[in-house]
Amino acid sequence: MKRILLFLFFIYSVNIVYAQRIPVVGIMEFESGGGVTPAELSNISRQVVSELSSWGTLNIVRGSEGTAYVVSVIVSRQGNLVVLEAKTTETGTQKVINESRETAASFRELNVISFCGKITEKVPLPNYLLGTWQATLNMPDGPVVCVMEFKSDRTVSVERYDTWEHKQNNALRYEGYGNGTYSYAGYMNRQITVNSQQIRIDAIISVNLKLEETLPEQTTVSRAGLSIAFNGDKSVFDIVNGIFPCGNNYDGQSVYPSAVLGFSRFTKIR
Repeated sequence: MKRILLFLFFIYSVNIVYAQRIPVVGIMEFESGGGVTPAELSNISRQVVSELSSWGTLNIVRGSEGTAYVVSVIVSRQGNLVVLEAKTTETGTQKVINESRETAASFRELNVISFCGKITEKVPLPNYLLGTWQATLNMPDGPVVCVMEFKSDRTVSVERYDTWEHKQNNALRYEGYGNGTYSYAGYMNRQITVNSQQIRIDAIISVNLKLEETLPEQTTVSRAGLSIAFNGDKSVFDIVNGIFPCGNNYDGQSVYPSAVLGFSRFTKIR
């Protein structure tokens, strides 16, 4: 019976991850609005397709066949500026869901990442942060635990947020709770440098929490620009450039390796 339950739980977890469809987005041939060469059109088109394809959250094709969304781009020189103007259309309804614009002094100075973010702003990218996650720090006097649910409406329900401090051989622990909001940029899939190492990240998140029954310094927790990396089946994520702070250790490495405690590795529990 136990094996059957474990198997069903595994199937349920897999379905949660893969139920989020990866949208098929068609990129039409870039058009000239004047003042640009065919080579410039081809080069900027190639950069945009390469960037979008690298995210892992979109299926990018050329043309409109079999797509859910289509992006049309006009490239021009207007005065001293290079201008990219785009329309993103829902294929089934032919409704324009987004219009965007990017300018620069030259093609070399165009912010391709910014432009790609704009043209896909209203395309429903999969959000692998949805669900309930738990982080645990094993301290000398017992675990310090965080349990948070990230919801589709960009709110956070904090079921538990332990805060802890160790001072003069005394440990204090509070089991907090609360709520908050978050943002999730799943298109920020790229390599970044952390402590001189190249790390591939899957998304950037920002989280703002209001907590009760915590240490005073943790009643508000706000973290912006946190880079996160998921494991292969999206059941674990690590914050690679920060933590959610949860306390202080004033008594040296014999208690804990650092002076500040924080949650940085989360496992999906439901």
